[in-house]
Amino acid sequence: MDTVRAAFRDECARLEEVLRGLDAADLDRPTPCPPWAVRDLLAHVRTGAGRLVGMLAAPAPERAEVDSAGYFGAAKFTPEVDRDRIDGARREARELPGVPEVAEGFARAWRAADAAVAAAPPGRLVRTRHDDAMALGEFLRTRVVEVAVHGLDLADALDRRPWLTPTAAAVVADLLAHGRPAPDGLGWDALTLVRKATGREPLTGAERAVLDRTGWHWLSFGG
Repeated sequence: MDTVRAAFRDECARLEEVLRGLDAADLDRPTPCPPWAVRDLLAHVRTGAGRLVGMLAAPAPERAEVDSAGYFGAAKFTPEVDRDRIDGARREARELPGVPEVAEGFARAWRAADAAVAAAPPGRLVRTRHDDAMALGEFLRTRVVEVAVHGLDLADALDRRPWLTPTAAAVVADLLAHGRPAPDGLGWDALTLVRKATGREPLTGAERAVLDRTGWHWLSFGG
């Protein structure tokens, strides 16, 4: 839990720093997550980062039923859920029109979530909006994934080098790789593993050959 919380804090603080340096035109750039512009993707990330505030204010379920890997199952990526996700982010983006509002909105959201996590008792369980009963630490791990992976999308949209923090990279890579190291023949660092495993960087023929030979695979979102 301490490791995951540190990753969440580090990655959110880094994104907040980036947001405070944007200009107005940056918010309307297209992203690798069409049809979202930067402002829409940031609204989605802001909502995801702050979601634990409401979850921790609600009654806890009796037992955990889903872990962080199971959370990313097919039910989260149906056409209906995707449409609601896209439309909701666009609506929320219109509420924060400028860079200062976007930066402050994200800062308030993630800091409130972090404070709620800090105040939660050990072993706290939460229920997600998709009705998944999870351990708090497992759901927080999914928030690290959301902020970190969409941070890669934002970096691409803004023509910047990825700012993925080491703590978040380690948490996300561990989840994607099912806690197992990538085969030596790949030569991937954590950033490369995250980009390759999430489809943000294509596999080469040599990499496919290593994967076929070793049978190594990663967590597939929606799988």
